[in-house]
Amino acid sequence: MTAPLTVVLPDAKAVKDMLSGLVGKPVSVTPGAPVTPTEKDPVSVAVYVSPTMAVNALCVMDLPLAAWTGGALALLPPGGVQDAVEEDGELTAMLVEALHEVVNVLSALFNVPGAPHSKLYSSYAPGDDLPGDIAGMLAAFNRLDLAVEVPGYGKGRLSLVIPS
Repeated sequence: MTAPLTVVLPDAKAVKDMLSGLVGKPVSVTPGAPVTPTEKDPVSVAVYVSPTMAVNALCVMDLPLAAWTGGALALLPPGGVQDAVEEDGELTAMLVEALHEVVNVLSALFNVPGAPHSKLYSSYAPGDDLPGDIAGMLAAFNRLDLAVEVPGYGKGRLSLVIPS
């Protein structure tokens, strides 16, 4: 009998390399605080599933990082992206679309030999209502919490979570 396939957390270097390649800028990645949603701190959540449609990973970004990565990918002017974060407190439709592409590409971090295939199932923009089961999974202890800086844009926080 073979052991079941399990999803493993990538290391910080894999996240740094993936994000740097994606946004075309050398992002910096350091250990950070967990990203958790609150009324004053909306987050984006990407839900990844296995071929059997079981949730096997989550990517959580605070509002600033969601904006910075989406803005950098879409080559949007940093000033306009900063306004969306600081003045509006939400992402524009274009930033939401770019963020969706960012988290779709990040699914590759979980697709390593010996792990079940992970694909993006859904993504929630900062401020969207999260389903209760997904919100409950955000507290899992099997996680990687990082502070990320996108040059020219700013700093934010990222958590990758493997639900129990």
